[in-house]
Order: sequence, then structure tokens, then C-alpha cells
Amino acid sequence: MVVLLRSGSGGGQFCAEIQAILSFDAICIGCSLWWRLFPKMASHIVGYPRMGPKRELKFALESFWDGKSAAEDLEKVATDLRASIWKQMADAGIKYIPSNTFSYYDQVLDTTAMLGAVPERYSWTGGEIGFDTYFSMARGNATVPAMEMTKWFDTNYHFIVPELGPNTKFSYSSHKAVNEYKEAKALGVDTVPVLVGPVSYLLLSKPAKGVEKGFPLLSLLSSTLPVYKEVIAELKAAGALWIQFDEPTLVLDLDSHQLAAFSAAYTELESALSGLNVLIETYFADIPAESYKTLTSLSGVTAYGFDLVRGTQTLELVKSAGFPAGKYLFAGVVDGRNIWADDLATSLSTLQSLEAVVGKDKLVVSTSCSLMHTAVDLVNETKLDSEIKSWLAFAAQKVVEVNALAKALAGQKDEAYFAANAAAQASRRSSPRVTNEEVQKAAAALKGSDHRRATNVSARLDAQQKKLNLPVLPTTTIGSFPQTVELRRVRREYKAKKISEEEYVTAIKEEINKVVKLQEELDIDVLVHGEPERNDMVEYFGEQLSGFAFTANGWVQSYGSRCVKPPIIYGDVSRPNPMTVFWSKTAQSMTSRPMKGMLTGPVTILNWSFVRNDQPRFETCYQIALAIKKEVEDLEAAGIQVIQIDEAALREGLPLRKAEHAFYLDWAVHSFRITNCEIQDTTQIHTHMCYSNFNDIIHSIINMDADVITIENSRSDEKLLSVFREGVKYGAGIGPGVYDIHSPRIPSTEEIADRINKMLAVLDTNILWVNPDCGLKTRKYTEVKPALTNMVSAAKLIRTQLASAK
Repeated sequence: MVVLLRSGSGGGQFCAEIQAILSFDAICIGCSLWWRLFPKMASHIVGYPRMGPKRELKFALESFWDGKSAAEDLEKVATDLRASIWKQMADAGIKYIPSNTFSYYDQVLDTTAMLGAVPERYSWTGGEIGFDTYFSMARGNATVPAMEMTKWFDTNYHFIVPELGPNTKFSYSSHKAVNEYKEAKALGVDTVPVLVGPVSYLLLSKPAKGVEKGFPLLSLLSSTLPVYKEVIAELKAAGALWIQFDEPTLVLDLDSHQLAAFSAAYTELESALSGLNVLIETYFADIPAESYKTLTSLSGVTAYGFDLVRGTQTLELVKSAGFPAGKYLFAGVVDGRNIWADDLATSLSTLQSLEAVVGKDKLVVSTSCSLMHTAVDLVNETKLDSEIKSWLAFAAQKVVEVNALAKALAGQKDEAYFAANAAAQASRRSSPRVTNEEVQKAAAALKGSDHRRATNVSARLDAQQKKLNLPVLPTTTIGSFPQTVELRRVRREYKAKKISEEEYVTAIKEEINKVVKLQEELDIDVLVHGEPERNDMVEYFGEQLSGFAFTANGWVQSYGSRCVKPPIIYGDVSRPNPMTVFWSKTAQSMTSRPMKGMLTGPVTILNWSFVRNDQPRFETCYQIALAIKKEVEDLEAAGIQVIQIDEAALREGLPLRKAEHAFYLDWAVHSFRITNCEIQDTTQIHTHMCYSNFNDIIHSIINMDADVITIENSRSDEKLLSVFREGVKYGAGIGPGVYDIHSPRIPSTEEIADRINKMLAVLDTNILWVNPDCGLKTRKYTEVKPALTNMVSAAKLIRTQLASAK
């Protein structure tokens, strides 16, 4: 049935009220303010990508940061994006549409702003937090560094880590959640406001600088809850009917004290939440039995959201442990972290089995997590062929899948849609493009060997030093140099066939020569070619490997305005031809100093791709390792003496539950060793890792058996050094980062020298390297040159001091 209503000037408000009463969707059909009402199915989306289908937010942010546009321009882009997202979900028939999942930088930073938990160094004096303070916390400024950034659970998204202590004063300082709810309501869309839950917020925080390491962050719970109560009161006053608290830490291994904090928090909030439907959302893994018991007994909670894609055991837990009568289950059956089309028949079967447990009217179809971890819209894709495209679903398509499943569950199954989906699933299973028997045999043959180099690292380092003749505290950079507008134009025009291959090669050689000469002028010891030919450290390699497909607009937010375009691994992986040898040989010919060959490691390629879900991840990783192994050996044969195999994402792939760590680390570290197990002792193997907590896997990092590891350190307040203070012995070369490259701030020589001295307090002089935290791709040359100048000056200063102390 279609009901047409004519509204007056308050159409949006009228529509929202009708929705609330009738539980119908209201959709504007033109400026005449006529509205159509459609029955809503029980469907929900945890969250949605923020950047926009064409990265509109990225470009608006960077324009604002560069002073090329005003705050009003940035806000206009954000407003338009939010409106389009809400309308898209409403048009698709989603019943529970989220708000406050948009962010200018990060949702955890948004919560820090909401709570007024601004570290003292930003000189915030109170009131509503504006862009100046907000972006200073995220990016730093000319005088103070940014807050720490680290990985969001086991994803490639990074969040800004709150810094808290006994003196932190909490106050309601950002009304973003309420404002965005009102904004949606004015458009005729009644949403579910989403907040990072109070307990997860504290568990994801760290003690502020100067606060005792073991400070109990959960002791601040009672101080944060009054702010949450204010937010809740304003949302209720604005007309909110539901509220979603994201509490993803419930899937971690929590102790009884931490679990008790959830009970205490929601008991305290119960009266404030009275009259609201409350959804507690979890994601990324199975929820442990004790956490499930705690969650399902929380006071005042109406509904529970579970990831049933990565949390396969949660499904059995719900069935075996029972489900609270009268409560809603938001079943995350559509994968929010990958781009494969949902197997609708299988998901529908899962949902039907849950109906018998929770009741037909209490089951809501949802995504496994926020869709921010997948690409935006398959409609925008022009590079994918029709067969592969039929196997995929991006965020926009997943919204449709969710609603299709909800309709089918309600007895309104779209037979044609389900039949097309079944045909696509069958096509993928049977396609000859997916399987390469030769690759599968080579990967299977890897079993039974640990693939270690024959000589221990100490002997190798001696052999390498005789050949390389490096000074004490050798300096290097991580790989990439700034990607200028001109450089991006050259790559873009070459891909579009607007310039010839000869013109392209000439332009890239000129850029490499510029980077080499700059490093020589700065007196850096081990050089890089700057990677001007590379668009992305994973995509560049995937484009030259079999079994990969690529999108034109499959962008995913990594942090802030930084987006990546993950390759799609759809089949068995092999390397048809050398990928980097030409450029590395070219760069080495321009200098007498050692030039690093730059590769991305197999685990990082795996973890930063959309990976096939029809075989175990480790099997795909072994295939990639064999491909990289061939490249390493070709680089060595071409005369490259230092080869860096980046494993930036090794820690990122670590399972969230400790019981699963050993298996992952075994095959991940093994994959790295496969890549370089047969090279000569005199060839120096580097690896690089960044923006994760590495202390708990330091023994696995040692087990990688690299000759030198460079690792992020400065942005995380030198957290890495603590593991060496605690007695861990590291015999290979190591370069903890001496400055944060994700901030425009330029560190002084004295500051860097101080960092080096802190490192020398726990690391031997003969193994320490001096380098930035990460690659320089996102920075400008006006920032890079003075920062590297100061870095080299600091290294020389400490060398002089060490020499005079002998």
C-alpha cells in the first residue's frame, strides 16, 4: 500500500513524527512536499563511509588545512555528504539508520571532544571545541605534537588515542551527536544516534604523559558518565527513540574488573536512558561467553548487536546460552569489512535459525560492523570487468543486501534478486580465473621447513658492515618521498595514455634523481629512490601480480583524510615479471651510496587488500610470499645490497583473542622469512612497521630474523622503548622512529638528539639506526627538508659525543 500525504512548511518534522508513530519510512518525492510512506523492514546499518563516493571530504579537508578554503566550505561539503548518506539508506528501506558516524577525522577523537578531554598542551580554555583544537589534537601544530594514532582493533583504520589521567576534567564540549541527529530529522529521517560507549572509550585510552603507567583508566568512569547523561538528555529532548552505544572491546579478553565496569556504567545510565531503546553494538570477533553473559544482563538495554561474520561462534553461543526474552538481536550477517557479495541464501538460513531463538519480531538484519571499512559504491567502478563486478558488493550494495534479507525474512523475498545473487556465487566458485594449480602446488610444498637464513644475524651484520662501511648511527628514511601535484599528474596522464611510456620514464627518472641528490646533500647514509612511480605501497605490487583486480574509486579511509584503494585478491597469486628491479637499478646508478630496494611484504599486502574468502588467509599469504621471494632474488642479482621488505601491517592482522595469536604469528612470520631465505649474508634485509602496539609481539618480530627493523616510535611517546627497558635483548639492527611524519610540525635537532639518547639508554650503539617514523609521501618538501636536516644533524651530534666519550 502507498499512502500519499500533503504536508505544509514543516514537512520534515511532520514526516519524522509519522515515521515514529507508524514505523514507516518517509521519503520526499519533490519540492511540492508530497511524501510516500513505505512499510519498514527490520534492517540496520552499523555505520557508513564518510569520505564520499569521490573522496569529497578528503579534498575539502586538505583544502581547509592548506588555507585554501574556509571552515564554512568544509562544513558545507560535510553537510551535503551526511544528507546524501541518510537519504540513500532511507530510499533503500533501512529502518534503523545511524547518525553521528560521520567524522571530520575520527570517531574516538569526536568522543574526546564530546567529553572535553583535551590534553593540556593544546591550551584549550573551555567552551565548544572548534576546528583549531580538534585538528591540533589530530595532526599537531607548529608548537605541539599530535596525539598518538594507532590501529582500530585489527583493521587498517587508525584512531586517535585519548590521553587521560587523574587530573582530566570532563565537560560536555562538543554537541556534534545531537546536532547531527537534529540535522537528519530536519530532512525527514529519524536516525539512531551512535556514541562510542563509555567503557570502550576508557579501555582504548592511555595514561597521559607524566601519569603513572599503571594508572587505572576505568577509575575515571564515574567522571565521564555525567557528560554521557547530558548528551542522552539532549537526544531525548530532540525526539530520539533509539541510541546505539558501540562497545567493541566486549569482544576482547576482559577480566572480571573490566566486565564489572560495563555493568556499573549502564546501571548508572539506566535512569537517563529511560524511555529510549538502547542498542549495544559489538563487532570484529566472537564475543566471549563471560562477556555475553555480562552484556545480556545489562540494565536498561533493549538490543544487542553481534558480528556473525567474524564471530561464527557467537551464533552458537546465542543458541546454546539462550537470549533474553523480549530483547532485540541485531544480527550482523552482511560483511562490513570485505567487498564480496553476500551469499544471501546462506545468510537467510542463518537468520531463520535465529528466529526460533529470539522471536520473529525481535530479529533485525544488520551489517557485521560499520561499512566504513569497505569501498563506497560499486556503481562508480569502470575498471572492473563484468564477471568480477558481479561477485562484489560495496557499501551502497550492502545496504541493499541488508534490506533484501530483511524483506525475505518478513515473507517478501525478491526472487529475481536472490536468483541473480545465487548465479554470481556459482560463477565465482567455478571460474577458471580463480585457480592456478602450479601456484597451489608451490605453496603446499612450503610445509615442513621454517625457511630461515643459514647464518645468524650477528654474523650477517658483520659481513654486511664490511661491504657497506656505514658510520655509527646510520641514517636512512623509510621509503617514500613527497608525492607532488606534478608527480601525480604525470602518473595520471600516463595511465590515461596522454603521454608516452618514454615521456613517463623520463619524468620518473628526473624525480628519482632529484630525490637522490637531495639525500646526498643532506648526507643521509642509506638512500631510497622515493617511490615516485608508485600510487600506493600495496596497489603498486598488486597491479603486477596475477590474481588481483583493481578499482577506480574503491577508496577506504585509513586515517584523517588519508585514503587507500585496497586491491581485490580474487584468485591464486603469482609474479609474471620483475616489478621493481628497473627502478632500483636506475636509482643505484645515480649514487655510490647504498640504495634500498623497496618492497611490500606478503603479510602487509594480504592485510591491506580485500582478500578472497574461499580459502584460508594463510594459504593466500604463502602464495604472495613466493612471489615476493622471486623479486628479492632478482634485486640481489641486479646488485642491490640493501632490500627493505615492509611489514607495516603485521601487527594489524593479529587476532583480537589471545588464544588465536600463536597460529597467526606462526604463519605470518614464516611468510616473511620465505621472502628472503635464500639470499647471501652480505645482502642486508630491512623491514618496517608502524602505528600499532608492538610490545606484546616483540619476540615474533625478533623471530622474523630481519637484519634491520625500522619501527614507529615517536608518535606513541616512545612506547616501544619500554620493552627494551624491561630486559628484552635485540641483536639485529633497529631504528625506532625519531619524529612523527603524520604531523606538519618540524622537530628541532635538540629534540631528535634527545630521542636518540633515550634509545641509546636501552639499545647498543652498534645496532641503532636513525630514521623517521614512517614514509614521507603525505608531507611537503618544505616540511621534509628541514626535518631531515635536523635528523642528520642530531645523528652527527650524537656521533661526535660518543667519539669524545671514548
